Amino acid sequence: MTIHKEGYKSILISAIIFAVINLASFRLFSPSLAWLTWLIFVLTLGLVLFIISFFRVPNRKLTQGSNLVVAPADGKVVVIEEVYDEEYFKDKRLQVSIFMSPANVHQNRTPVAGEVVYNQYHKGKFLVAWHPKSSTENERHSVVIRYAKGEVLVKQIAGALAKRIVNYLSVGQKVDQCTEMGFIKFGSRVDMLLPLGTKVNVKLQEVVKNGVTVIATV
Repeated sequence: MTIHKEGYKSILISAIIFAVINLASFRLFSPSLAWLTWLIFVLTLGLVLFIISFFRVPNRKLTQGSNLVVAPADGKVVVIEEVYDEEYFKDKRLQVSIFMSPANVHQNRTPVAGEVVYNQYHKGKFLVAWHPKSSTENERHSVVIRYAKGEVLVKQIAGALAKRIVNYLSVGQKVDQCTEMGFIKFGSRVDMLLPLGTKVNVKLQEVVKNGVTVIATV
């Protein structure tokens, strides 16, 4: 396991806060309040460990195949349905949505190999990520990748806690399957819009892993 580059600053800040708070508590509280000092230590240490865990990037054997659509995010499948896409395709698509809790790995990967033909950031609200309107009303970053059998739109969507979306792709860029496409901080959601008729290999509430779980076969 490694630590994602987006986490270095956050981990450093949390470590400094941990040190300052605990040095102050050991100096300020008398021996009779030692229990309070230790409580503060445990709580702040837990926070630092959570921050480190949040930015973890586990070592994985990635899944690849020209006829496979691989999970772009860790989390739980919360939507599998037909929708009308007003942003790019202007027609009906099959939407598969993955909800990412704060405990999930938050690195995002490209589900297919191909060329980035669309990349657009949208300002918006911060509704909870499982809200039905979060796909179209929340702050989000949309990317379309053109591959051998069509195009897939991937949306990185901010939630109530996730206030920063990082996307590393650009229009015209050629990407391999499972290339790192970005990072979402502190829980959110990733949507994929696939061609109608795509065979979906996952079920609602199924837990998936980015770069590993096969979401669909094309």
